[in-house]
This record gives sequence, structure tokens and C-alpha cells, in this order.
Amino acid sequence: MAVLSAIKVKDPVLGGFYQRLRLRGKPFKLAMIATVRKLITILNAIARQEPAFQQ
Repeated sequence: MAVLSAIKVKDPVLGGFYQRLRLRGKPFKLAMIATVRKLITILNAIARQEPAFQQ
């Protein structure tokens, strides 16, 4: 759902990535899953840099 929202509002990072895949001829499902994977990678990087609980 988050990726669909990013595509609809033309998010510069995720929306652009999705559009580039589609322009290269990738099927909808493949482009969506690749974009979901990119979002998860971004979120993991944020979580690694900013831990919620510091000891």
C-alpha cells in the first residue's frame, strides 16, 4: 500500500524508480515488488542509523 501511494503522488525516489522500470518494459508486478524491496531497504537503513532505544 505504501508503494502504491508513493507511485500515485510521484514520490521522487520510489515513484521515479518504478517509472524507470516500467519504461524499460518490466511487468507491473515485477516493478511493484522491486519498488517494495527498495522501500524496505531504505527503511532498514533509517532504522540502523536512528535506533529507537539507546542504552
